[in-house]
Amino acid sequence: MLSNYDMAAVDIRLKSKKQVDDFCQKLTKEAEVLVSTYFPQKLEELQELLKSFRCNDLPSLKAPLDIPIPDPAKEEAKRKKKEQKEAKEGKKDKDSDKEDEDAGPPCGPICTNEKVESLLPKVKTEIQTLKEKLNTVSMWVQLQIPKIEDGNNFGVAVQEKVFELLTNTRTKIEGFQTQISKYYNERGDAVAKASKSPHVGDYRQLVHELDQYQYCELRLVVLDIRNTYAVLFDIINKNFDKIKRPRGDGKALIY
Repeated sequence: MLSNYDMAAVDIRLKSKKQVDDFCQKLTKEAEVLVSTYFPQKLEELQELLKSFRCNDLPSLKAPLDIPIPDPAKEEAKRKKKEQKEAKEGKKDKDSDKEDEDAGPPCGPICTNEKVESLLPKVKTEIQTLKEKLNTVSMWVQLQIPKIEDGNNFGVAVQEKVFELLTNTRTKIEGFQTQISKYYNERGDAVAKASKSPHVGDYRQLVHELDQYQYCELRLVVLDIRNTYAVLFDIINKNFDKIKRPRGDGKALIY
């Protein structure tokens, strides 16, 4: 006969098991809907997004770079005037030198590239969405792995391969987010150099080159995301029975 303590422990275990089972059933339903319905829908949506890219007309991406080019004659006159003033006063004005160092560029705020900027929020949303869906499907595959036993493990090997694919895909997708941050950093450096040395045309061109490169890379990111949905739909559907019933026993036991 069970004691009151043992009865309470059994009660807790049963309640906990029901909570976990309910969660697993809900997640399984969500994952199966993702694969069967959501992934094909995303293929169409991303195909439409790809149409908004115009990589065959990159020169039109050039953003205004409002950094005035200094007039050599005027700059030389200013330099001579400063030297004459210092010679007359007999010493260099240290405060004036400090002001020159702290002074900002001879222009107003330099804006981002509007065409690239308009696409970034859409692409970032797609990246985050795919990461979340990958997380759900990965968890679903893990929950289908049966109790560890000897023999008849071919289906389990299939599950592990699919899970490995999902994990590698997530790592790749996370790299896209890093790439976007890197673009802002590199463009900011290029703009700063163009502002500091406005007479160097290469720095100005570098800003435009970075914009064009990022624009084309964003298109490739969207292509990769679209292809990921297609590959996941294909591989999971081809191996659906092995994922759901790795040992053909009709029910997966959570390990």
